[in-house]
Amino acid sequence: MNYQDLTTLGIALGLGLLVGLQRERTDNHMAGVRTFMLISILGVMAGFLAKVYDNPYILPVLGLAIAGMLIMANYIKLKKFDEADVGQTTEVAVLLMFVIGAYLVLGNRIVGVLVGASMAILLYIKEHLHGFIEKLKPKDLSAIMTLVGISLIILPILPDKTFGPFDVLNPRNIWLMVTLIVGISVFGYFIYKFFGRKVGVISNGILGGLISSTATTVSYARKTSEASSISKLAVFVITTASAVSFVRILFEVGVVIPDKFGVIALPIAAVIFVMALICVVLFYFINTEDTKDEEMPEPENPAQFKSALIFGLLYGFILLAVAFTKETFGNNALYIVSIVSGLTDVDAITLSLSQLIKEGSLEASFGWKLILLAGLSNMLFKGIMAIVLGAKSIAKWIAVSFGITIATGLLILWLWPESWYF
Repeated sequence: MNYQDLTTLGIALGLGLLVGLQRERTDNHMAGVRTFMLISILGVMAGFLAKVYDNPYILPVLGLAIAGMLIMANYIKLKKFDEADVGQTTEVAVLLMFVIGAYLVLGNRIVGVLVGASMAILLYIKEHLHGFIEKLKPKDLSAIMTLVGISLIILPILPDKTFGPFDVLNPRNIWLMVTLIVGISVFGYFIYKFFGRKVGVISNGILGGLISSTATTVSYARKTSEASSISKLAVFVITTASAVSFVRILFEVGVVIPDKFGVIALPIAAVIFVMALICVVLFYFINTEDTKDEEMPEPENPAQFKSALIFGLLYGFILLAVAFTKETFGNNALYIVSIVSGLTDVDAITLSLSQLIKEGSLEASFGWKLILLAGLSNMLFKGIMAIVLGAKSIAKWIAVSFGITIATGLLILWLWPESWYF
């Protein structure tokens, strides 16, 4: 007995049951649990027959037969009812379930299961998806289309080879980094859109770090100048956003150089741990009245082509600056490049250094120090902005919070033992 065939049949039944349950819960009269289970079995059997008899016509003939039955069912519905609800979702789901059943036999079972489960989830979240789409503003659609243009139109046509001095400028690689950063920001932005404006003080900090920790710092610092009573809350959100920006650094490193992630992750994770402790202490001191009805400021469109182009130019410039400095002045001079670059954009210097580590022109055991120093430099810049733009009451909290973090980071840079790399 071929137990693999029985397993395939069982998977098809399970997927048919899953999708059928969802369709029946929506009071769909076209197809329910039994119909979808039968369709999935039919797909499996069609696959078996096509495989055994080596006949490529069995699948399309049965598929056309199913399509014909669906057309006839809708025709009868239109004749029988004056206001018949004739859609296409269930019909497409039926055909897809038939194809999935056949693919479980003739193709990759894992792919078949993933497609079937994804279909069930898409059908289930239909109402939520429609509600989310109705909330989209023109700038939200602009963010989606810009991301699509950046990733699916521009990226594939760029040449995948190096140009210019020091042989470090690769147009496709540079634009891939642009796509990564814009994608992270858009992801955070749409989480904000999904959960709404009143997402809680902790979520404000997390989402702010995902979208832009610098923009979050500026927004909350300005809010304290209008209402100094929320100073502790603002410092908590700003510190949380900055901690998330370090997590974002680790994510970027993991994407670009996963094989060197262990060398870079541990010292930066130590800084994140200290920042997390600071956030816990700050949260303890926040008055509940301060957090009541506080909303996260509306973020700007995170996917603007102009911003993406500027980031790409900055990323390429830092690649050149690092290569030039390393060759002309040696590794120690790279500390200055990291400090200056981190003041403006920590993502660009992080990805530039990660790319050089990937290419082997920079050691990971030295690269993590430059990345961490850039992050600390960026924190210093944000701290100064918060003190300048915010109320006087925010200054001491920012000085303590950011001061402890920067001091910890500098101690890690100085004292971190090489034996702790993994």
